[in-house]
Amino acid sequence: MKRFYKAVSATPDGGIALDGRPVRTPGRAPLIAPTTALAEAIAHEWAEQGDQIDPRTMRFTGLSNAAIDRVAADPEAFARGLSVYGESDLLCYRADRPETLVHRQAEAWDPLLAWAAARYDVAFTVTTGIVHRPQPEATLDRLSAATAARDPFALAGLSPLVTISGSLVTALAVAEEAVAPDQAWSAITVDESWQAERWGEDALAAQALEARRVDFIAAASFLSLLR
Repeated sequence: MKRFYKAVSATPDGGIALDGRPVRTPGRAPLIAPTTALAEAIAHEWAEQGDQIDPRTMRFTGLSNAAIDRVAADPEAFARGLSVYGESDLLCYRADRPETLVHRQAEAWDPLLAWAAARYDVAFTVTTGIVHRPQPEATLDRLSAATAARDPFALAGLSPLVTISGSLVTALAVAEEAVAPDQAWSAITVDESWQAERWGEDALAAQALEARRVDFIAAASFLSLLR
């Protein structure tokens, strides 16, 4: 779509105006951000567009649209969809060899599990291989409660962290600022880094991984703008 506006501004109510006209979501709801910081960041995305509008570069706008149009309609159901990842969290499924990978996974993932265990007073079942092992019911209940306690905007930002990482624990740690986004990304991509070191880097795989990283970091930034 061609750029059809000149001036962009954040309004006092958290909205975005293009040449004085309010921006609406794809569902035609007013695009209203819950914080001034997020409203200004969204306005910056619109202002930075060139002659053509590229939605792929407007991640804060997209997440806000999702919060308003999708998540707010049924936050409980959306939160349940994210909580399911706690049943098979990436951090609980380890390699049994080689020793270098086993060590790297433990070094990167054990601190995150330890944080969650202390933060939510839970325990985790850690196993090797890919065969499913159930987590304690109390653990799933408390992680689900921590997820469901978030508002639609926080859930929208949490969603990419969960789905990209495959780890509800890591997503919650980033959301609660227990771990820096870059450090979290390094942790959840231990396997990819190890494989690249051992077998060499595949250009297409590296490109796809970088795209995931950008989305992951953007989601973390989105959450930080809600504080």
